[in-house]
Amino acid sequence: MCGIAGYVGEQAPDKRLAAVVRMTDALERRGPDDEGIEHWPKAVLGHRRLSIFDLSASGHQPMRSDAGDVGIVFNGAIYNFKQLRSELQTKDHKFRSETDTEVLVKGYLEWGIDKLAEKIDGMFAFAIWDDRSERLFLVRDRLGVKPLVFRTHGSSIAFASTVRAVSSGLRPSGLSTEGLLEFLEFGFLSDDKAIYSGFEKLRAGEILEWSEGIIKRRQYWTPQLRGPYERISFPEACKETERLFLQAVEKRLQADVPVAALLSGGIDSSLVCWAIAELGAEISAYTVGTPEDAHDESAAARETASRLGINLTVLSLAGDRLPQVEQLAQAFSEPFACSSALGMLSISKLVASNAKVLLTGDGGDDVFFGYPEHRHFYLASRISQLTGNPGVRSLKFLADRLPNSGALKRLRSFCYYASGGLKAVNKIRDGLPFYHRNRLLGPYITESHRIPHRNTLLSNSGYDLFDEFLAYDLRTRFVGEYLPKVDGATMFHGLEARSPFLDSGLWEYVTRIPPNIRLRRGTLKAILREIARNRIGPKVAARRKQGFMVPAQRWLTQEWRGDFIDSVFDGHLAAAGIIDAKAVRRQFESYKPGSAAPRQFWYLYVLELWMRHEAKRTNI
Repeated sequence: MCGIAGYVGEQAPDKRLAAVVRMTDALERRGPDDEGIEHWPKAVLGHRRLSIFDLSASGHQPMRSDAGDVGIVFNGAIYNFKQLRSELQTKDHKFRSETDTEVLVKGYLEWGIDKLAEKIDGMFAFAIWDDRSERLFLVRDRLGVKPLVFRTHGSSIAFASTVRAVSSGLRPSGLSTEGLLEFLEFGFLSDDKAIYSGFEKLRAGEILEWSEGIIKRRQYWTPQLRGPYERISFPEACKETERLFLQAVEKRLQADVPVAALLSGGIDSSLVCWAIAELGAEISAYTVGTPEDAHDESAAARETASRLGINLTVLSLAGDRLPQVEQLAQAFSEPFACSSALGMLSISKLVASNAKVLLTGDGGDDVFFGYPEHRHFYLASRISQLTGNPGVRSLKFLADRLPNSGALKRLRSFCYYASGGLKAVNKIRDGLPFYHRNRLLGPYITESHRIPHRNTLLSNSGYDLFDEFLAYDLRTRFVGEYLPKVDGATMFHGLEARSPFLDSGLWEYVTRIPPNIRLRRGTLKAILREIARNRIGPKVAARRKQGFMVPAQRWLTQEWRGDFIDSVFDGHLAAAGIIDAKAVRRQFESYKPGSAAPRQFWYLYVLELWMRHEAKRTNI
């Protein structure tokens, strides 16, 4: 797990080198153990290392081939590198280190970039410069666990692990209005958008090839979200899932440094800890507690740890131990308002003093269907398919006449989902409309809101609502919120996070299981709950999903109330015309201390702190 950077093209060599030095400096927290820069006539590569495999100097990066004409910078972990190493040794390749990085170099020389990408199993973002053909390759792992950002400059290209690092090498031309709109709506930015104009993100499962200023992008892997599905029984699905899951955990225990685990008390992290115990590994687990809050899971985590015989440390976030909101701006290179990231930052700091690898339970909800939307949208799609056009028209007729409040509000929304598809879902979502309805935005956003939004690309058919939601969620919330939360928080403290549920082999198997099996009898995460019931106990299997919930919207109206009012009334958002400061303050002061402010105010607070941090960092 590291930070990578590079600059390739016709730019003056001294400018390329200076830019890469600035980018690697910006990545210091991702790789506190070592740093390095290598250059060729048209390329400079930079690296910050977090040593996990082979802690010696043999693992130094950038790493060159024996001839010196191929170089690599790599971030991540290749779990099958030992098998690939053995295969390459049969083809007379000699190795100088015990790292997965060297396997990538030799693998590229033996198989080429496309076959190499297909063969490696892990989480990764890496760049290979081939001086022989003067070509650059950027590669990102199948699910997008590790980030990779790039920006073109004339015929040149700069890249790095984070938006902030790239902006340190190449000064941004300004904020992206589309990026701002996406953040204000969702509280994060997906891989389709960036906060700065001209910045792009490599997509999950993608290879970018640069040659003489020409860029070609291609997918080497795409998840099969719509099937084809296998004919399989529920017991068979549970048995094979358990086998693959144990394999996934075993892979992620590989390290030459101490390993720890997170335990929130929910199903996913409990299963990770069960698998660790089942495999005979002895590691410590950590959790976050928020006393006096309804979402506190620390008691459940203690109970599970006791049952599994695992040592548990609880980090309490209360009173004078509240997390510093400013850390969201420091740790995440784009504005990021996932409140549970505050808990993740706090726990990562604690774990980093005792371990360098952290196993988490992320990803289980996404492929095993753990969100309420999965159940609702699957049922809505089935009703739409079974009733046909007459039923869809009747559902729309009913939805138009049901109240938008009270007990019937959910029925109204469901009828709209079944009749109007994903477009109806996003229309009902109260994101950007909240700002406009309350006149909170300033002229900068109001005038630019004419830009077409992604709603125009969504289907208005309920027939395919479920399948379309899976694809939509994967390219928005999954890569924009869930994965960056863990990567940003752990890497800020020099910690490598690994999730067995993000194993691509496990995903490939589970996506072939029919939805009605994964949602057996309407039960969210039915397969994982069954495994948990058999292996840990019915109490764990029955728990609802929560995760490391942090009551930021409640703290905003009380503990952080004064700072919010001061920052938005005379801050960067107001000065840039993004908000109407007086309207924001008037609306916010109507919320009583201790009540939960609408999430949009939390988004504004995070954005203001991020802009404050960027202004200080860049002296603008």
